[in-house]
Amino acid sequence: MHTCRNCNQSFQTELALELHRDTCGDGQLLCEVCGERFQEGSATQDGWHYECPNEDCDGDGLQEDLYRVGDVRTATH
Repeated sequence: MHTCRNCNQSFQTELALELHRDTCGDGQLLCEVCGERFQEGSATQDGWHYECPNEDCDGDGLQEDLYRVGDVRTATH
């Protein structure tokens, strides 16, 4: 069994999990500077440093300007 670390949904195959990760809403980040939502993979090249992929935005830093969509929902309730 393969489980998505973002939403805890389980899949029978690793391929199914990989396909799910491309569209998992819980795996998205939100930039508080420009308001754009995007996949986590598009915000980092090395897995350690994050910045908003929007060319016109200076937002950077996970938990500084960029937040996981699920974390933002939790904080606003």
